[in-house]
Amino acid sequence: MPAWTETGAADYSRRLPNAWGYRVVEHPQGKGDTGETRSRREADLLLGGLGAREHVVALDEAGRCHDSAGLAARLVRWEGLGKSLAFVIGGPDGHGDALLARADERWSLSPATFPHPLVRVLVLEQLYRAWSLNANHPYHRGGERGR
Repeated sequence: MPAWTETGAADYSRRLPNAWGYRVVEHPQGKGDTGETRSRREADLLLGGLGAREHVVALDEAGRCHDSAGLAARLVRWEGLGKSLAFVIGGPDGHGDALLARADERWSLSPATFPHPLVRVLVLEQLYRAWSLNANHPYHRGGERGR
């Protein structure tokens, strides 16, 4: 990942509650002749790293979009599940069918397409924003003043 991705992701991950136990697991981009082959191989790698009791949220363009308040409500629901959450970001060819079948739900950040490295930063920022709304933290309305 580019340095700016690591910097942005590190910034938001430091802001997340310590109790969340945030971690990143990366797999190299799938290899293969076609996007379908790459997606299938990548899905196999990702599935191998998921626990049976994890609640899997696949980042997917066909997923459900949430505004900030909606994501904050979703976060309350996720926290109430009593499971670890796994947010799965696929490669540029999208998720393989097996991964989408395993996902408990799909989340779309936007109808727009974003560069792959930016998605990690956006996911972390949106999770932090949702947490800040639920915690009445000033970040959501105060921007950087909420740091």
